[in-house]
Amino acid sequence: MKTLSKLGVLACLGSALFLLSCAGEYYVTDQPAEVVYQRPIAPYDGAVWIDGDWYWSGGRYVYTRGHWNRPRAGHTYVRGNWVHSQRGYAWRRGRWK
Repeated sequence: MKTLSKLGVLACLGSALFLLSCAGEYYVTDQPAEVVYQRPIAPYDGAVWIDGDWYWSGGRYVYTRGHWNRPRAGHTYVRGNWVHSQRGYAWRRGRWK
């Protein structure tokens, strides 16, 4: 019975963390300026550059720099982009497709 209750607690905790991590769409009236910086040299052959990303924090978008990553077999990285609508601009995060 203790094992079953522990599994229940873990399942609830996992569900809560999943829901908290779900990204909503946050809109701003003006798209932030493009961030320009020097891309570092690839650390190894075949490394894939993952462009910087924007995330919502403290009522505004905050930029995180890009990084090198290992390629994923059968996937291509699609860089993030700003989407404009009647509500304003929202960031669509980069992803492996």
